[in-house]
Amino acid sequence: MSPAATFSALLRGLPPPRGRRLLVAAARAHSTAGGSRARGGLPRFHSPTLPSVELFDGAGGLVEGSIQKVDKGGSDVKLLEDARLIAPDGIQWHVYAAFGTLKGGRADWLVEKCTELGACSVTPLLTERCHTVAENRVDRLQRLVLAAVKQCQRIHGMLLNPPIQIADLQTVVSQSKLAFLASAESPPLLSTLPKSCNEESGLLIVGPEGDFTEEEVNVLKAAGAVPVGLGPCRLRVETATISLLSALMLWSDVHRQETLKRR
Repeated sequence: MSPAATFSALLRGLPPPRGRRLLVAAARAHSTAGGSRARGGLPRFHSPTLPSVELFDGAGGLVEGSIQKVDKGGSDVKLLEDARLIAPDGIQWHVYAAFGTLKGGRADWLVEKCTELGACSVTPLLTERCHTVAENRVDRLQRLVLAAVKQCQRIHGMLLNPPIQIADLQTVVSQSKLAFLASAESPPLLSTLPKSCNEESGLLIVGPEGDFTEEEVNVLKAAGAVPVGLGPCRLRVETATISLLSALMLWSDVHRQETLKRR
């Protein structure tokens, strides 16, 4: 997002062509620099000039506009350009984690932080020791994803997929050249990362409380998943997931920057 933007807003679908005006509801707006919130969540600006806004749809669509006025109904925005479609950049990481049995908001935290860190998708993993995900929990997680996409101003949103069984994940892993399986007493993650990588996507897999069964580990390894260690401490599901995702996001970002320098 441009640092000149005063606030941003997530829309459903791409906005109309340049020169058109539209009303952005206050609930869709997120304030960044130079503004605060009035009652009801409306932006309250301190600058005498008309602030700018970046509108995005969570699917790569982005357009800049100028706020003409703000009232109880929301912000009247004049579009300054035609919508641009921004392609995803870098390796797109897909998270498969067995978090269905987590309690006390831990699953919420896992999904929220995956969204904030830039994961492409999160898929609940069903295993022998984590065999269900409550339907009402899925609805709540979807709302958390949407809120985090707004908060982080993600041009590309994050998908929360339906739960998947190990047998189905085996097929996904076999089709990927980058698949990492969090596993205790395995080689450290950094020692397993390739020096160069041209892949567009990758997988990271984290088991449930009590870990995968030996049979499940063998199934995933046979499909091509690389077991990786995350240090000497035994980590909770959500901690392992965020640790692994953070490391892979940093590694792929460094690799992307180096690739750009060579061009």
